[in-house]
Amino acid sequence: MKKQQGFTLIELIVVIVILGILAATALPKFVDLSSDAKLAAVKGVAGGLSSAGSVNYAARSMGASSTSYASSMATSGVACSTLGPLMQGGAFPSGYTVTGTVPNCTVTDTSLASASAVAYVPAI
Repeated sequence: MKKQQGFTLIELIVVIVILGILAATALPKFVDLSSDAKLAAVKGVAGGLSSAGSVNYAARSMGASSTSYASSMATSGVACSTLGPLMQGGAFPSGYTVTGTVPNCTVTDTSLASASAVAYVPAI
């Protein structure tokens, strides 16, 4: 008897069919990851705004001077769009709009309006 070498045609076809089924089910998940990434970025900016507001609140509560921390920026009812100086770098990142009034601010990605997140900014 001859030694059998390699795979039969049926075995190769079965492997190709299985790979095709896996690709058809997994591919749609990986095709549209950009909207998920934009939503995660918006949540990151909202988290940064909330953290900056909390740091400002804590500093003002401890009696920090108004020259180093915003004294009237994070008071209740102030427009959230004016809170940019509290962020690292002194402004909001480009490509995002911030709406609402303190303490409830909404951060939205300008290129994808459905990507928005709410940031809670403590009021002084």
